[in-house]
Formats: sequence, structure tokens, C-alpha cells
Amino acid sequence: MEFLTKEFIYSKSSQEITSLLYEALMDRVREAIDEIEKKDFIEANTKLQKANDILQRLGVGLNYEAGIIADQLDTLYNYMANNLVEANLKKDTTLLIEVLQITESIANAWNEALKNKEKQETQLQRKANAYEQHVAVATQE
Repeated sequence: MEFLTKEFIYSKSSQEITSLLYEALMDRVREAIDEIEKKDFIEANTKLQKANDILQRLGVGLNYEAGIIADQLDTLYNYMANNLVEANLKKDTTLLIEVLQITESIANAWNEALKNKEKQETQLQRKANAYEQHVAVATQE
């Protein structure tokens, strides 16, 4: 993941920041798996702590007014956080692989929703522009 500056972060929407958090979570889990396989348990511990911090931030950012999906994501984030802690204690990469797979599924769905939202916004902007052009022509006549 690219180096994040304050300007870069401030230019992103909350949805884009969520996408970046999913990316960072996957990166930390992959790195932890590599460290466990290399038997560098101190570095794996550090990576897993960072991954848990990211999960906590994702949980804090949930909008519970969004409905049942927020509750389900909260439950899923808690499950993943518990798996990270257990994997850290046992140095078990299978638990980390499960967290990685869950995160990839969520991230893919999130990114697809972002793409669809951007397409809808583009279509609405085109319609608004067409309307504005029509109004401008009608008022000139």
C-alpha cells in the first residue's frame, strides 16, 4: 500500500478510507503469516496488534442506522479480532488465513459497491448537465 500522507487521507471520502483500512488489514495479516512462518514471533505479534487496531477502527466507524448489515459487520469484526488474538497466542496461521479470506470477501463487496455508487453519481451528473443545458437553451429562446 502506498505511503499515506495527511493530504491524501483528507482528500478521501469515508467510504474510500474504509477501503484503505481493508487493504491495510489484509497487508498486516499477510505480513503476520510470513513472520510466523519465519518464526519471528515478535514481529508477527506487532503485525497482529496493528491488524487488531485496524479492526477496532473499522468497528468504531460503523453506522448503526444503516440497519442489520452494521450489526452483522460488528459481529464479524469481533469474530475476526478474536481469531487474531487466538492466532497470536497459538501462532496459528490457519486462523489468520480465515481472517484474510473474510476480509478479502468484505473488501471485494465494498469496492464493488463503491464502483456502483460512482457509476450512479456519474449518471446523475450527466442527467443534471443535460437538464441544465436544456434549461439554458429554453431560457435563451
